Amino acid sequence: MTEYVAYFRVSTARQGQSGLGLEAQRSLVEAFTDPANIVAEFTEIESGRKDDRPVIAEALAHAKKTGATLLIAKIDRLARDVHFVSGLLKSGVPIVCADMPEASTMVLQMLSVFAEYEAKAISDRTKAALKAAKERGVKLGANNPVIQAANVAGAIAKGDRTASEIMGMIGQHCPNYQELSYRKIASILDENGCQSSKGKALTHKQVASAIQRHTASHSAVERSGLHR
Repeated sequence: MTEYVAYFRVSTARQGQSGLGLEAQRSLVEAFTDPANIVAEFTEIESGRKDDRPVIAEALAHAKKTGATLLIAKIDRLARDVHFVSGLLKSGVPIVCADMPEASTMVLQMLSVFAEYEAKAISDRTKAALKAAKERGVKLGANNPVIQAANVAGAIAKGDRTASEIMGMIGQHCPNYQELSYRKIASILDENGCQSSKGKALTHKQVASAIQRHTASHSAVERSGLHR
């Protein structure tokens, strides 16, 4: 019989105290395994700093000490947190995600690599644009067109990442989303504990934006012939 150390994450102290999000995560864990198989539970309340996660270290240490498997409630935020994923992979502790048990260590590693690559690519492009502008004698500042363009590019990239994350949730919980209204999809995601990066329930407007962005992206690829 496999024993588990359950690890939960909530975005704010208020959310941790109210149980919002935590209850949904707990339901996922209990649906995955009998509560009797859980030898310990750890709940992380995220701070402003991504690398400040002392509770995950405690959970990993306890799992290693007891020979248990680390059971994470939700996988949906891992791709946004490279350091968190890297820490898990380097621990040597067996890991399973309750909402996606088929996700192997290789899958987690791929998520980490993709996230790191995307972040570095955006940073490199922005730095290159600013360096080129400076070499041309362009005065840099908030009102400068180059700075504004870089900010716009960053906002677009952020929007694409958010849309991709939401589409991942939609694909998991609403495989027939094309047949549903945006409000219905948002309701289903809420019932399954899916939240925005700010720890709030996703609205139908956010769902609509993600789907429309996803559809437009695929249409652009088809027009370019890259799908062949």
